[in-house]
Amino acid sequence: MLSLTTGLAPLVLAGLLGWTGAVKVFSRGTAQQAPKTALARMLRSSERATTVLRATGAGELLIAAGLLVVPANPVPGAAAALLGAGFLGYLGYGRAVAPESSCGCSASEDTPITWRAFARAAVVLIGGATVAVAQDTWWPAVTERPAGALAFLAGAAAVLVALSADLDRWWLLPLRRTRLRVFGHPLLGTATDQVPVAASVELLENSLAWQAAAPVVRSALLDHWEDDGWRILQYSGVYGDRENARPVAVVFALDATAGRDTGDDPIVRVSYVDADSGEAVAVDELRAAPSRRILPMAG
Repeated sequence: MLSLTTGLAPLVLAGLLGWTGAVKVFSRGTAQQAPKTALARMLRSSERATTVLRATGAGELLIAAGLLVVPANPVPGAAAALLGAGFLGYLGYGRAVAPESSCGCSASEDTPITWRAFARAAVVLIGGATVAVAQDTWWPAVTERPAGALAFLAGAAAVLVALSADLDRWWLLPLRRTRLRVFGHPLLGTATDQVPVAASVELLENSLAWQAAAPVVRSALLDHWEDDGWRILQYSGVYGDRENARPVAVVFALDATAGRDTGDDPIVRVSYVDADSGEAVAVDELRAAPSRRILPMAG
């Protein structure tokens, strides 16, 4: 088993670095995610962060190619170990100075730095050191023990997927949805209860609808109720410029059963109601918002 592990380590490490490197270099999301990373906070520039992310991705691709082509050479393994050590140092510093930011490790995850990012960096460090010391090639392990190699690679892939927050939508969220359907929400007292209001408020405040209406909102949640499967959340606000400002009620509606574990962002409907006349205020900006998830409320 030890020989199989050391023999296949270059292949596993090359797969990990090849994937993260390709995403950084070729994905359009790199520039979009860069401002959200701890790296942008450190460099005080989204543009410089994008450049560093792409350069790091190119280095990862180069190391991955070396692990595939010359796995018995200690240089690619040593380079991977140094890269893993650098990742650990960056993650530690990033967690200290910008705990709310993402790491940008795969240039597509936007969650804060967690233990999974540290674990994945440790895999790169330990895997690189193992490859550099063992200096084994991976093809004999694949050709001589194909069944064992396939099982090992499948297990390694499962571990790496579990350590990648940006892949949660492919396996963790469906698993959570299945659990909720089978066992119900853990915070619900009875089968007829709905998702807690605080959870709906958190979901709303992370939506594009909230971002669009935030300049108008002037209060915390004032009232809430449910109507035909919708959870209605009411806030007060002020609409218009200083000369023509008028008080309005800002009303949001979203699925009463929606929560962070229920999959994609729910549709959020928005309506402004004049506080004096009770009539709906037409808001062209909301209708023109660049997302199908922001919809004006009917009537």
